[in-house]
Amino acid sequence: MGQFLNPQRVLVIYGPRRVGKTTLIANFLKTTILKYRLDSGDDIEIQNILSSQSIDKIKRYAEGFELIVVDEAQKVNKIGTGLKILVDYVPGIKIIATGSSSFDLSNKIGEPLTGRKTTLTLFPISQLELKSQFNSFDLESNLEEYLVYGSYPEILETADFPGKQTKLRELVNSYLYRDILEMEKLKGSKVLLDLLRLLAFQVGSEVSLRELGQKLELDSKTVSRYLDLLEKAFVIINLRGLSRNLREEVTRTSKYYFYDNGVRNALISNFNGLETRDDISKLWENFLFIERLKYQNLNSMAVNNYFWRTWSQNEIDFVEERDGNYFAFEFKYSQSKKRVPPLEFSNAYPKAKFSEINKSNYWEFVT
Repeated sequence: MGQFLNPQRVLVIYGPRRVGKTTLIANFLKTTILKYRLDSGDDIEIQNILSSQSIDKIKRYAEGFELIVVDEAQKVNKIGTGLKILVDYVPGIKIIATGSSSFDLSNKIGEPLTGRKTTLTLFPISQLELKSQFNSFDLESNLEEYLVYGSYPEILETADFPGKQTKLRELVNSYLYRDILEMEKLKGSKVLLDLLRLLAFQVGSEVSLRELGQKLELDSKTVSRYLDLLEKAFVIINLRGLSRNLREEVTRTSKYYFYDNGVRNALISNFNGLETRDDISKLWENFLFIERLKYQNLNSMAVNNYFWRTWSQNEIDFVEERDGNYFAFEFKYSQSKKRVPPLEFSNAYPKAKFSEINKSNYWEFVT
């Protein structure tokens, strides 16, 4: 993490709750030679200091330290202005701010720290990271476990399946929406749970706001707002349609995926093995999508991600746009005989490369 730290800049670390941000910071601080102070945005005194907008008070707070670390920074009112004062008035200072809700932290930090910050997003542990501890044979042998229980750190560290299930239920019921409930002043999580359960059954399918609204007895604007909040709280991720050439291409609808398969399965209370499930294709698609995003993130890839579909129902699960080229991927758990893209896609994007990703060749795609 040290390579991302620079004088007069703030390293902002976003990520879901319980994904390991605090542990990452603790491990880094054990090895750093920098003189640091670590504080939490939960601390009322720290909130008062960093939200004071007092240059003198904030300078005295940082006096004698080379590194300031503020965990749960979203809890501090006007945190962006406080960090800007540190950057502008404390020579040589390095700063780390962590937060579990991008929608609040980015609103408070974004404008004040324009040109003064570096942003990292943490995901649940990736297959690429696990590769440093296990070989490909072991990881592929445990594929079913990753599809069902996901890869949150504490889930991977729990050996028995009942323990994994208990912790995933606790994550869903106690932590997943805490930022939204606190900051949006919502009275309860039932509507969010109901919305997420509907999305869990629609992984890999396009989502209709009107249909979701009818089932939840909400208007489309409210559904859209909740989806946006859940995305900014690192629960779901939106994937939009690709359109460059064809009028027939569908671009106004979206697909939603979950940051973690285990969370998705906890929401629908289904931890059954693959042999008894009828949603393997959804588990596979969500797993490949999120692992590919982790791979892109870890490798700092400049890429745009889409799905592709026409009104006549021809579709491709995932399309990457990078270096001026398109790379199309169809996700199939079991290898299929058909390995060619739809003719409409080939005609519209003749230079695009097409691949089927199945359980026999997925390893290179995610690592």
